[in-house]
Amino acid sequence: MRPTQRLTSHHGGLLVVDLQDKLLGLIPERDAVVASTAALIQGARALRMPVWATEQYPRGLGPTTAAIAELIPERPAKTSFHCCTVPQLVEQLYGRNIRHVTVVGIEAHVCIAQTALELLDLGFRVQVPADAVASRRRIDWEFALRRLEQAGAVVSTAESALFEWTERADRPEFKAISEIVKSMSGPRGDPERTPS
Repeated sequence: MRPTQRLTSHHGGLLVVDLQDKLLGLIPERDAVVASTAALIQGARALRMPVWATEQYPRGLGPTTAAIAELIPERPAKTSFHCCTVPQLVEQLYGRNIRHVTVVGIEAHVCIAQTALELLDLGFRVQVPADAVASRRRIDWEFALRRLEQAGAVVSTAESALFEWTERADRPEFKAISEIVKSMSGPRGDPERTPS
């Protein structure tokens, strides 16, 4: 893919990484990250994009937080930090002809960064919405996003990802996406607004 190619819903997928309560309890922006992730899951589903999720060592770190778990019932476990060791994930990415993956979850500087780098190395285009990833410390979040951008990932926001996936205001799914965006708000800024 060209670096300037838009990341529409065609040939795209969403990967939710390790949003588990024991980890989230350490994240200052947890509520905003969970809200942004839930909005992206709802948007991806409205646009008929595939959605995957993983859990990091759930025996020790517990399950995915309930708000996300109810949206994604199947969440394979992993012990590696990046998600590409989950065989069914990689098989489905290739089997569904996915070309770009939006990666969300925690922590930005560990599992998100390593997953994004691995996906880039495998030839996928990667998008990381800054308001849907987090780390315990802001410096780790900030430098993870810098590194990923330098490596070729697209750093965006949840709202920009939703509208880029949608492409057009006359698309049948636009109303649902617009409602999802209108409902978004959080501690990182003012309530989101739809474009005019």
